[in-house]
Amino acid sequence: MNALYLAIVAGGILLLLVMSTGFLLRRKPKALDQAYYNERWQALQKLCKDKSTWPLAVIDADKLLDDALKRKHYKGKTMGERLVAAQRDISDNDAVWFGHKLRNRLVHESNVKLSERDVKDALVGIRAVLKDLGAL
Repeated sequence: MNALYLAIVAGGILLLLVMSTGFLLRRKPKALDQAYYNERWQALQKLCKDKSTWPLAVIDADKLLDDALKRKHYKGKTMGERLVAAQRDISDNDAVWFGHKLRNRLVHESNVKLSERDVKDALVGIRAVLKDLGAL
């Protein structure tokens, strides 16, 4: 009886040690490299000067955001799934979804007419999330 009790206690302690070690080894993701994201954002903004490169600016902004979501270890097979996973950390979900949906239209549809307002709204929404994530 004494040996069984000792074995149960030892097993419990061992289980606690294994569980706590796993918990302690999980770290928060490192902070994003703001210099990298600022540099990429500046290059992207230059694309806004010419109306013919507006679609590329929106697409590149969406790619930059997806990169930040992946580096922050948000789960999901697609960017949409990663945005859903990050929604609690995002200050304006509607704005970022507008930008992502505009990007999808640009990539999957032909002859999408872009207005300056749509491009600005998309980029403002994406930029806000990059700030929320600590990338900018």
